[in-house]
Amino acid sequence: MIYDFLTPLDKDNLLQNQELHPGQIGNYVFIYDGTEPEIGWYDIAIIGVEEDRGSVGNTGSAKGPDQIRREFYKLFLPPVEKEFHVIDLGNIKPGETVRDTYFALASVVLEMLVHKVVPIIIGGSNDLAFGQYIGYKGLQTLINVVNIDERLDMFEKVNNQTDSTSFVMDILTHTPNYLFNYSHLGYQTYLNDSKAIEMLESLNFDCHRLGLVRANLEDVEPVLRDADMLTIDVSAIRQADAPAHAQASPNGFTGEELCQITRYAGLSDKLTSIGFYEMNPGYDNNRQTAQLVAQMMWYFVEGFYSRVGDYPLTLEEHLKFNVHIEDSDHDLIFWKSRKTDRWWMELPFGDKEKFGRHQLVPCSYRDYELACEQELPDRWMKAYTKLV
Repeated sequence: MIYDFLTPLDKDNLLQNQELHPGQIGNYVFIYDGTEPEIGWYDIAIIGVEEDRGSVGNTGSAKGPDQIRREFYKLFLPPVEKEFHVIDLGNIKPGETVRDTYFALASVVLEMLVHKVVPIIIGGSNDLAFGQYIGYKGLQTLINVVNIDERLDMFEKVNNQTDSTSFVMDILTHTPNYLFNYSHLGYQTYLNDSKAIEMLESLNFDCHRLGLVRANLEDVEPVLRDADMLTIDVSAIRQADAPAHAQASPNGFTGEELCQITRYAGLSDKLTSIGFYEMNPGYDNNRQTAQLVAQMMWYFVEGFYSRVGDYPLTLEEHLKFNVHIEDSDHDLIFWKSRKTDRWWMELPFGDKEKFGRHQLVPCSYRDYELACEQELPDRWMKAYTKLV
C-alpha cells in the first residue's frame, strides 16, 4: 500500500496555528490524516519528499516541502469555474537508502496516474525526478519528459550512486526504455560541458538555451503541451528571485517567467505530473523562494482547472490544413483547435501501436508558416526521425 510510505500532516502545526481567510486554498485542500481516502475523487495530489541525500552542494532541501505548502495554503483559490478537488498526501518517508525513496515516490506516482490524479511533487533534491520518471514504468507506454534546469545534470555517477548531478543520464539510459522524447529548457552554456549538449542533440532530443527561451517564451508552450512529466530545479531561476539554493546563479528565469511556464504546463491535457525540487530553506530570504514555488504551483493548478480538452483531436473541433512539400511523397498535415487556436502536426509513419500517441506533435502557427514556405519544421523532423 502506498500509504505505508506517507507521513500524514498536522495542519495546525504546519500553519503554526494561523487562521486562514475563508477563500484561501488551505481551507479547500483535503489533508490526508492516516485514513485511506477515495483517491480517484481528487484531481490533484500534493506529495512532499523529505529527501536530499542525493543532493550535491545543496544539502537542506529536504526541509523544503512543508515550507512550500505553508505558503501555498495562504494563497487564494484561482478564479475558475470547476470544483477544487485537491488532496495533500503529506510527505514520503526517506527510505533506508536513496533508492528506497525513489521506489516509494515511483509507487505513489504510479498510483496517482492509474487513478488519473495529477501529482504535484515538492522536494527534496532534483535526483527525485528519477523516481518521478520511474513511476511511469507501470503504464507501459513511451513518455515525454521536460526538465527545467540551468545545468544538464549528466555527469558520471560516483560509486554507481545516482545524485542530483547525474540523474538525467539514468533517465536516458534506463532499461527498459520508455522515453520517447527529452527536452531541456533554460540551460546556461557556461555551466555545462558542450559534449553533453552535443550528445542530447545527436539523439534528436531538445536543448533550449536560457536566452533563446526568454526571448520568446511562447515558443515553449508546444514543448510543454507535448510533455507527460515536468521537473523544475529552482536553480533555473535567477538568484534575485529565488535565493534558496546553495548554488543560485545571478542569471536565470524570472519568477514571472516560471509562473507563465507552469501555467502552460497546467493547461496541457497531456501532462500528468510535475515536480518542484531543490528549494533549500536554509538559503531563503524571508520565505521569498518558498512563496515563489507556491505561486508557481498556484499557476499550474489554475491552468489545470482551465483545461478545455482539445487533445486528443476530434474532427468536429479542429480544422485540418494540408501543405504540399515539393519533392516529397506526402503532404504535411496540420490541425488547428477551434477552441484555443493551438496547432498540431500529424506525422505520416510509425508503429501506431507503439508510437500512436506521439504521431500528433504540438506546434505553433510559425511551424505552419515554415511549411507553407517549403521548409520542414525542426519539431517535425526530430519527431519523424524517432518514428522511422
